[in-house]
Amino acid sequence: MRAGLLLEAIETQRTLAASVLERLQAHSAGLDAIVREEIRATLTEELASLADAARQARVSLDATQRGANLRLAAWSTAMVFISCAVPWAFATWLLPSEAELAQLRARRTELSAAVERLTQQGGRVQLRRCGSAQRLCARIERAAPPYGEGADFRVLAGY
Repeated sequence: MRAGLLLEAIETQRTLAASVLERLQAHSAGLDAIVREEIRATLTEELASLADAARQARVSLDATQRGANLRLAAWSTAMVFISCAVPWAFATWLLPSEAELAQLRARRTELSAAVERLTQQGGRVQLRRCGSAQRLCARIERAAPPYGEGADFRVLAGY
């Protein structure tokens, strides 16, 4: 009888252990689903936060790019202006004005007329100092005949 009771107690313990084991397995399956759902919710929340941060970074980068483009346009415009203004200023400062050019042209015309007059009046004569006394002498045309009462005049070379 003792053996029967002992077998019955073992069977009861085994049944009880099996039922506890089944409940434990059901509970762990429920925990697995809960843990997965919690991980999924946390991951979704973190990805949404990351997406918001990426959008904010994009907006910030777009604003920075617009600012940089404006600064680049301003610098480029300033450099073009300076590159044009400096040569213009030097040209204005160094080159003669229209009035000065007209005055210089008139002066050139006067000087050209004076040179022509001098050329006709003996400006092409080649003079130099001759002899030990350094007397003034001129190049003459040897083929031309002498002139004057004493034949003391000769035609100058080039006339």
